[in-house]
Parts: sequence; structure tokens; C-alpha cells
Amino acid sequence: MSAWQITLGSAGVAISLVAWAMFFSGAWRMVRIIRLGQPDSTRNGPFIPRLKTLIKEFAAHTRMSKFRHVAPWHWMVMWGFLLGVLLVFEAYGEAFVPSWHWPYLGAWSVWSLLVELLGLGTIVGGVALAVIRQLNHPRRADRQSRFAGSNFGAAYFVEAVVIIEGLGMLGVKAFKESSGLEDMPLWSSFVTKPLSSVLPPSPVLVSVMALIKLASGMLWLAVVSRNLTMGVAWHRLSAFFNIYFKREDSGDVALGALKPMMSGGKPLDFEEADPDKDVFGAGQIEDFSWKGFLDFTTCTECGRCQSQCPAWNTGKPLSPKLVITQLRDHAYAKAPYLLAGGKRDMAGDEVGLTGEDPHAGIDVLALAESEKSLVGDVIDPEVLWSCTSCGACVEQCPVDIEHVDHIVDMRRYQVMIESNFPSELNGMFKNLENKGNPWGQNAKDRLQWTEDLDFEVPVFDGDLGDAEYLFWVGCAGAFEDRAKKTTRAVAELLHMADVKYVVLGPEETCTGDPARRAGNEFVFQQLAMQNVEVLNSVFEDREPGKRKIVVTCAHCFNTLANEYPQLDGHYEVVHHTQLLNRLVRERQLVPIAPVGGSATDITYHDPCYLGRHNKVYDAPRELAGAAGANLREMPRHGDRSMCCGAGGARMWMEEKIGKRINVERVDEALGTAPSKIATGCPFCRVMLSDGVTSRQSDGLASESVEVLDVAQLLLNSVKREAPASEQADEPSSETEETPLTS
Repeated sequence: MSAWQITLGSAGVAISLVAWAMFFSGAWRMVRIIRLGQPDSTRNGPFIPRLKTLIKEFAAHTRMSKFRHVAPWHWMVMWGFLLGVLLVFEAYGEAFVPSWHWPYLGAWSVWSLLVELLGLGTIVGGVALAVIRQLNHPRRADRQSRFAGSNFGAAYFVEAVVIIEGLGMLGVKAFKESSGLEDMPLWSSFVTKPLSSVLPPSPVLVSVMALIKLASGMLWLAVVSRNLTMGVAWHRLSAFFNIYFKREDSGDVALGALKPMMSGGKPLDFEEADPDKDVFGAGQIEDFSWKGFLDFTTCTECGRCQSQCPAWNTGKPLSPKLVITQLRDHAYAKAPYLLAGGKRDMAGDEVGLTGEDPHAGIDVLALAESEKSLVGDVIDPEVLWSCTSCGACVEQCPVDIEHVDHIVDMRRYQVMIESNFPSELNGMFKNLENKGNPWGQNAKDRLQWTEDLDFEVPVFDGDLGDAEYLFWVGCAGAFEDRAKKTTRAVAELLHMADVKYVVLGPEETCTGDPARRAGNEFVFQQLAMQNVEVLNSVFEDREPGKRKIVVTCAHCFNTLANEYPQLDGHYEVVHHTQLLNRLVRERQLVPIAPVGGSATDITYHDPCYLGRHNKVYDAPRELAGAAGANLREMPRHGDRSMCCGAGGARMWMEEKIGKRINVERVDEALGTAPSKIATGCPFCRVMLSDGVTSRQSDGLASESVEVLDVAQLLLNSVKREAPASEQADEPSSETEETPLTS
């Protein structure tokens, strides 16, 4: 070893000792902060399924691949980081002894090829990601950029380190070749071998490149240890845990059912709950679970969630990304106070720290942060109530952050403890409590939709008899004029197919979906337990596999299928499009081709709670095709479909900021030049109908454009009697008086 090599090697070791000490200290502090969250034992297992999900998501980049132009470059960088760790540790030996390499492994030609690919892939991937970030920079695209609000300095630091690491990998190898310290075949060194022919032979330069490779890694460790909120860097480690501990052990994303209201790691029992001891949603940052803290920590600020959010895309203040990063920054800023034992009651008074000088030794900034209200100071109320709970953010997140659960937890606290929520929800809550439906209609009117039918609709009278299905009509299907047409169409189709079914009539009550999404968990459980009691009595003599319910409302479908099991309500729930599609396939319903063979041009809108939340995409489209329609897809469809604006109880709230979401969606639908816009949810139908009416009044849509349910398309095709225009939506005085048209 020369003096130069001893100096370079010693410098590498000295730098490393400091950097690794800083890193482990920062990592331990991060763990302590994450553990400040509430317990959540639902994440503990099972081990094998969760491990399989982890391996699949990181190795195959299954979630990252939703943005295909980004996935390959990120995949290269990821493997460069994971396997490049071996090369970083190899650099310790190379700095002292330029010819050193890992025993056995370093002399293997296949390993040499892998190092070549890792170095090249890391450089190319790092450059590509930086270019993508530049091409999508918000200075040009503003809100259209998914990076709006992201920390560009942190991102460029990480990408720079990535590129330097790659250059170090190839540099060490090339100088070893030029110095005669390594002689690998061309196929395993297709970049470094030609490069070595123009480089000077110098073992010292091998040590220099090794130190560069080593120092860049140590710089990364030192910087991130001092910046625990640098999610774009820390996700390299925390993402593995966040994916493993995702809500669904099946590997599904956190959609469908909402997370139950938890306190102390267990579902909250309202009969025994104590507001002074139990956690009601999230009123302070420490009310989130440890998985919530891990979510905040893992956010990479990639903005995929933001790019898909209907609120953000229509000028609302809500960005799912910024919600998570604001919660993260608040959590880490407040952490010194919480770690010291600080705690404030609901009135804001200190109850955790005692003594003559309880705040001694606590950072003054942390004390100031502890006085901030979660909703109001950290999260703007307009942000909180702009969410439609469509789940687009959750669907797109590559590291499995559970945005909707966190937003609803904050809503729960605001509704149940603070009684602070949009005034429009007051009437909806009262109607649900007193009348069992959001519109305040009388239960005796739940069968009015049957009056125009030329056959008798069977009503449950205490015995299911030979009925195969319970037809859950839903509040919209029973009371909203446009939704009634869907209900009648489905009933008529079931009658024509000779499917035995019954309806509950006055015994049916709202499933509680709007109350739960608005944060009123108490009203939801009240309604849900009442319905579960009724349904369990209806199916009392039926074995579990034969407790079948068919629904026309996507929200009812989701609640009955995914949330009632939390309250011991276990049923086989199908959406009407799924059942009707099966009946068509089995030839129990036979659509007739359009006269003259002229297909109707339609575009189909995927309801969020049917599509994204429950993965029902094909059945409605197949039905439309069977009915003779020519489908024209909107740019955003399937799991990227844009919300109609009605979810998350937004149906009952006024839209005062930005462009109306339903109008934005209608504009997209009209861009396909359809004669009809089809959907499979009464909420979507109302919102889209209102959007079409708005555009027609502006002169931007043809008066002939109709909005209807897929079931109506099928009924027209099966009957081929009345012109389709008779199935169109016409305004009604009842509908115009309801908040539904907001």
C-alpha cells in the first residue's frame, strides 16, 4: 500500500464511522417517533401472505408500473441501491488495496456483468428520473404537474447521489481494467473494457474512485440522518415496511371498506367508549396509528396521488400528497414534545408534563407545534372536506399510503367531538337519524317506484320462500326520480328472466355510507346494526353461501359487501350489472340487435365505488356491448376513472371552489362524442345528469345527449319496443328540491 492509498482508505473509514453513527442515530429516532402512534395489532400477520406481497411489489414493481414511463428507470435505480450496497462495502478494501474484491464473487464473470449493468442502470435511471422531473416541473404546468408542492432540492440530491454512485461503480471497474488489476471478458465489461483503453494505468486512481463511491454513500447517510422528513430518500428503507404492513394482508390496497374507528388498537365500542380516555378519530397527530406515522414518513412526494385527485384537478385546495406531507412535517416537528411525555386534553391544556418547569429542555419550536390544532392550523378545513373518498390516491400510490382512512379519521373527530362540519351535512345527518334516508322521506313511500310496473313486485312478508335474491333498492333507488328508472328497469329485467327475488320495502333503511364517509361513525353504526339485524332475520334459515343480495347503488354495494362484515353481517352481494351480465350469458335475457344494425355510441363512466373500490369493470361494459352499444372510452377510465363528485358525502355539500367535478367529468365524456353516457350508480347518474344539463344550457352539449344506467340500455335492447329517448332523464320537481343536485 502506498501512502496515497493509506490516506484515501483511512479517510474513507473516518468518514464512514461518523456517517454510520449519524445514520443509526437518526433511524432510531425515526423508529421512536413512529411508535408514538396508536397501537394497531391488525397489521401483525399473517407473515407469509404479507411477505409475498412485499416481494411482488418491490421486485416486480407492480404498483410503480401504473406509471409505465417511470417504472423501468426507478426499477434500475432500486436494484442499483439494493445490490450496490455490496459495492459500497467493497470500496473499503479497494481504497487501501486497489486489486481487492469480494472473495470468489469478485472474480466471477457473471458478477462482473451484473456490476456493469448495475452501474449503467443506476446512471441511466438517475438521469431519466431527473429529466422526467424537469419535464413535469410545475413552473410550466402548475397544477397539472404532479410535482407541484414537492421538495425538489431533496429529490435532486438523491438523484445526484444515485448518478455519482453509478459513476463510482463503473469508474472503479474501468481503472482496474486499465491498471491490469482485472481482466474480464468483453461480454461482462462491455462499457468499462472499451473505456479502460483510453484511461491511464493508475492504481491510485482506483482508490480515488473507490473513495468517491464510498463518500457519496456516506454523504447520503449523513444528510438523511439530519432530515427525517426527507421521504424521497427514506422511502428506500421505510417503503419495505409500509408495503408489508399495508391494511389488507391479501395484498389489496386500502379501498372498499373504511378502516374501523379504532382506540387503543381495538375497534371502538360506542356503548363503553369514554371521550376522556378513548380516541375518537384523529384530533391530534398522536391519535393516528403507528402505521399512519409510517405512511407519513414513507411518502416520496412523487405526486401520483395528486395527479389523479378530482379535487386537485378542479382547483380545490386538496392534494392528497400535501395532506400527507403536512401531517409528516407536523408529526416530526411536534415529536420532541411528545417524546418528553407531553400531552394536551381536548381543551388544549397540558396534562402530560408536570412540575415547576414542565417544559424545561424541550425545543421551543416543538412546544409551539404542540399548540397547533390538527384541523385548522395543520390541515385546512376546506382541504379536509374537499375529499370525495374516490380512492384514486390510494389506488395510485406506489408505497401503499392509506390517504382516505387518514382523511376520514380527521373527519370523525371533527364531527363527533368538535361538531365542526359543513352546515349542509346537518340536514343529512338528521334525516338519517330520524327518517332512515338522506332525503327525509317517509319509509312508507319506499315502494312508490313499483306503481308504474305492470307486474307485482314481491315484498318480503316474513318468509323468503323460493326467492334467490333480496333486491336492496337503496335510498336513491326508492326516492330519487332518475334512480327510480334504474330500479324499475332492473326489476323488469329480473321479472323477464324469471329470477325470484323480494324487496324489503319499508323495512329497508340507509346503509349509512354517507354518514360514515362524512365522519359520523355513530350514525353509521346505528343504521348498520339496524340493517344487519333485519337482514340476519330475513336470511335466518339460509346457509351463508345462499344469503344473496343484489343492489343497484355502488355505495350500497360497497357497504353491504365490505363494511357490514365488521358488524357480523355476512352476505353474498352482487351489483345489478354483474347479475344481469350473467343472465345475458346464460341466455335468460336475450338482447336484440338495433334495427338496421346501427349501434349507439356511448361512453361508460366507472363509478368509484363499483370500479376502483371493488374492481368491477368488465360486467357493465359487456352488458353495454350486448345491448348493441358502441363503447367509446374516456381518457380516464378503469382504475384511473375520474370521480363524478358525489362520494365522501359530497353529494350533500355545495361545491364552492374551482370547477365543479361533475362538469369536468361531463366535459371529458362529451369529448368522446357520445349519444348516451352510461353508468352503474345512481349517485353518478344524478351528478352526470346535472353536468350534462349545465353544458346543454351553455350550448356546449347536444340536447339529445342522455345519461342513463346500463340496465336501461339492456332493457331497451331486450324489449326493442320504446325508443331510447323515453328512458332519458327529465327534470322533476322532487329532484330539484333536494340537495342531490349540488
